Formats: sequence, structure tokens, C-alpha cells
Amino acid sequence: MAAAVFFGCAAIAFGPAAALVLLTVAAEPLRVIVLVAGAFFWLLSLLAASLLWFVSVQLSGREDAALLLLGAAAAVLLQELCRFACFKLLKKADEGLATLSEDGRSPISLRQMAYVSGLSFGIISGIFSIMNILADSAGPGTVGIHGDSPYYFITSAFLTMALVLLHTFWGVIFFDACERRHTGSLGLVVGSHLLTSGLTFLNPWYEASLGPIFILTLCTGLWAFSTAGGSFHNVLKCLSCKQEPEGRVMLYSALQVPPEE
Repeated sequence: MAAAVFFGCAAIAFGPAAALVLLTVAAEPLRVIVLVAGAFFWLLSLLAASLLWFVSVQLSGREDAALLLLGAAAAVLLQELCRFACFKLLKKADEGLATLSEDGRSPISLRQMAYVSGLSFGIISGIFSIMNILADSAGPGTVGIHGDSPYYFITSAFLTMALVLLHTFWGVIFFDACERRHTGSLGLVVGSHLLTSGLTFLNPWYEASLGPIFILTLCTGLWAFSTAGGSFHNVLKCLSCKQEPEGRVMLYSALQVPPEE
């Protein structure tokens, strides 16, 4: 039973992310590099947050709920600061790739970098948030035997899945806002990140945390889809699986020189 819980929760937490990596990232070397770079920047934010927490505990001499809440907020702000640093680095890399290419265009667009870096932020964040929980789910022990919620593992898996998707959406919106210099969108990304982190403090009242977080995930996903240039018409065209007729053959034939008589 412990093995089933372990693999089931791991599949819930990282199934969508694994599918996105295999289908959209793994086949492109540049996207893999961006994926690793994004994970590195998130690890930098984790290191900075850990040092800040250590110093705060040593100076205050306490570890109460108020300090934990401030530490979570600081960790969120450090993550967004490192996301901005990742944007600046990838922006420079995009300009360099465009300079080296023959046609003056980068082989990977900034929107693709935003998506991949957001995905890497989500994956590495999800790994660190659920790694110990998955280790405990492998046993031995029974969840809820002392009156606690028996849904701890399954809700943690769903929260991790939502966090991975949220980071992916935040990456797309954040990069676009930085490119267009929309401070309002940047503020909404940081605010929604702070809200998501704050909602987790309501656990184990999972109805009050899991529901709003998934609603926020859905709304943020629609926002990121619109930011990336998506539309309802494109979705319908994709679902219909209809291909537009190619006009290149007709154009080529129209340009043929008529045979001499």
C-alpha cells in the first residue's frame, strides 16, 4: 500500500510536468539548457532564503508563526527577484543568439524561454516541497492513525501539481510583463504568488486552501494563454484537427515561365 501511495502521489505531482518536458522540451537542446538555467536560479533563491531564515532565527532567538509567515513572504520575493535575474540573462542570451544566426533571428524565442524557465522553476520548487513527504509516504506508518487527516499525502500531491503549473504560467506572464514594462502585471504575478503561499498556511483545512489555489491556477493559466498569443479560435481549430490548404504549390506554378511554342 505504501508503494502505491508513493508512486500515485509522485505521478499526480509531476505527471503534467513530465509530459510537458517530454513533449515540448526534451527534443530541443536549447530548451534543455534554459530548463537547467531556470532551475539554477530557483536554487539561488532557495539558498538566499535559507541564509535569511538562519540569520533571522539567530538574531531573534525564536521560531514562531509570525516569523515563519515573514520568512515565507521573503522566500516568495526572492524567487521573483531571481526570476527577474533569469529574464535579464536569457534576454542577453537571446540577443547573442540572434547576432550569431545567419538570418539575424534567434533559434528560440523569448516566449519559449519564458515557458521553459517557468516550468523549471515549478519542477525544482515542487521537488523540494514534496520530496520529504514522498519519502514518508513510502512507509512505514499509517496516515491519520492519531486523528490527523488521512488525505495529507494526496492533497500535498495536488498542491505540488498546482504549484508547478502556476510557476509555468507565472514565467510566461512575468517575462512578457518585463519585456513590455507592465508593472501592473508584475505586481499581480508577485501578489498571486504571495497569496498562494499564504493559502498553504490554512492547512490542514484543505477545503480552504486547495480549492482557491486551483481556481487561481485556472485563472492564471487562461491569463498566460492569452499573453502567449492564444485565442479561442485557435483552440477550436486545434481540436477540429483541420489543416489549412497549402498555397505554396499554387504560387509556385503561377510563377512558372510558360513553355515556348
